[in-house]
Amino acid sequence: MKNLTHTFLFACLLVSCSTPTEETNSTITNHKIVLSSDIKWEKLNPARGDKSPQAGTIWGDRKGEVATGFLAKFVDGFSSPPHIHNVTYRAIVLKGLIHNDDPEAKTMWMKPGSFWTQPKGESHITSAKGGETIAYVEIDQGPYLVEPINEAFDNGERPINIDVSNLVWLGFDQTNWIEQNTNAELCYLWGSQNDDNLKGLFIKLPSGFKGNIRSNGDIFHSVVVQGKLGYSTTTNSILDVGSYFSSTSATNHSIANDSNKETVLYIRTNGSIKIQ
Repeated sequence: MKNLTHTFLFACLLVSCSTPTEETNSTITNHKIVLSSDIKWEKLNPARGDKSPQAGTIWGDRKGEVATGFLAKFVDGFSSPPHIHNVTYRAIVLKGLIHNDDPEAKTMWMKPGSFWTQPKGESHITSAKGGETIAYVEIDQGPYLVEPINEAFDNGERPINIDVSNLVWLGFDQTNWIEQNTNAELCYLWGSQNDDNLKGLFIKLPSGFKGNIRSNGDIFHSVVVQGKLGYSTTTNSILDVGSYFSSTSATNHSIANDSNKETVLYIRTNGSIKIQ
């Protein structure tokens, strides 16, 4: 697969020129938090029995027709047979190492924080290495199905693999979505070609960060990719890797990184955001 870092740099520059979020209500009225420890696991592909990876839905309905985000968990040494999916998905490595490519491709292990896409209809395999290997998987429409390669087809999309070392990060001087005193960074991953204004991005928060993510969209989903995040409402929660928070209206998410390491979040939204 081709490394498309330059494409993502161009996309990042588009973000830096967009209009910043207007003031939003600091009171969270339509939010949800899911801790990784609360996720319920089931077989991702029941037809494979005990050889199936595990799946834990975070938001949406993997078996329904709606957009969905879920975690996929693999045992060490897992390797799928060649297969296709009926829908395109995006994915992020959260733990362990994952290879996802054409059946004949040379193995390329993606580390935590890496991002890839898998077009519907394209034959591929997925392999995993590590004592605990977990990926976040996202679809724009369900259901998510595994189908045989004799039903493969070309839908015109091409897969993308971006190793964490090739991500392009923007600071406050390159995007107006970040305030100067935060030392946060942003990496634009994808944007919808439809009129829904959906987009996906990483936010990197330095050790000691304390502030807000201000969102004006009615779609806002965020997953912890790396590190830990303090999240404050009427109570304080600690979100580790695989944990999730969301909102359905203009919101200030009060967050903090009290650890001695960076925290990385993935955000899917149809609005703009401001890190402050």
